[in-house]
Amino acid sequence: MSELQTLLAGLAFGESPRWHEGRLWFSNWGTQEVRAVDLEGKSEVMLRVPTTIPFCIDWLPDGRLLVVSGREGLLLRREPDRELVTHADLRELAGTWNEIVVDGRGNIYINGGDFDAPGIIALVTPDGSVRQVADDIAFPNGMAVTPDNVTLIVAESHGNRLTAFDIDDDGSLSNRRVWAALEGAAPDGICLDAKGAVWYGDVPNKCCVRVREGGEVLQTIHLDRGCFACMLGGENKQTLFMLAAEWRGFEHMADQARTGQVLITHVSIPGIGWP
Repeated sequence: MSELQTLLAGLAFGESPRWHEGRLWFSNWGTQEVRAVDLEGKSEVMLRVPTTIPFCIDWLPDGRLLVVSGREGLLLRREPDRELVTHADLRELAGTWNEIVVDGRGNIYINGGDFDAPGIIALVTPDGSVRQVADDIAFPNGMAVTPDNVTLIVAESHGNRLTAFDIDDDGSLSNRRVWAALEGAAPDGICLDAKGAVWYGDVPNKCCVRVREGGEVLQTIHLDRGCFACMLGGENKQTLFMLAAEWRGFEHMADQARTGQVLITHVSIPGIGWP
């Protein structure tokens, strides 16, 4: 692993990083922005979203951008003319929505729920139907799908674990199991690598961790602030991007302090899967 570098600073709270068309895209929570940054640190606002927190992003197979408008309970879609329209209405299933991942078949998985109750995972199929496919998730956060589209992994931040499901032919989830028990950890955003390991960000423990199925920790990158999410991208998907910021609670998210950063380092094992 190479030296840790700061690619971008002065953000509020970076979340939902995605490597897309040669740049890292991410949500800048608290500012209504989706930004993109290249490997030289040049960034620009790609769109503004009519919500504050939470909102996360991914793409449909046809290239249209999806945005989770979390507090509003809507999944938005950006059309070729850049207009944001409603792709799916999630309000009947839960009050607040968080992370999203689109698999290689176009199935959209979104997790959420109220802060004082177990979370759920919803499925939006390519034909537009919406249904719940998992429940009792202890504060659901990052999700990833294996490149063969048969396994979904979700971070349960309040459950100190990564949980896996089989993806059935119709997109339903089954065979729930603990993929990795992580004592004392609070896994947030996640991504997969070609050795089958998961990288996860951890806010309270201020680190980014690589772990294999079963829970063995393979590598830990210690940071000076909380790591909200991570993504493998760049050339050959061997750049690890970490979105980090000082965290003082939701009540301080509107403060003027801009401690958010995009940190990078080179790793030997490339990223795979979705997102």
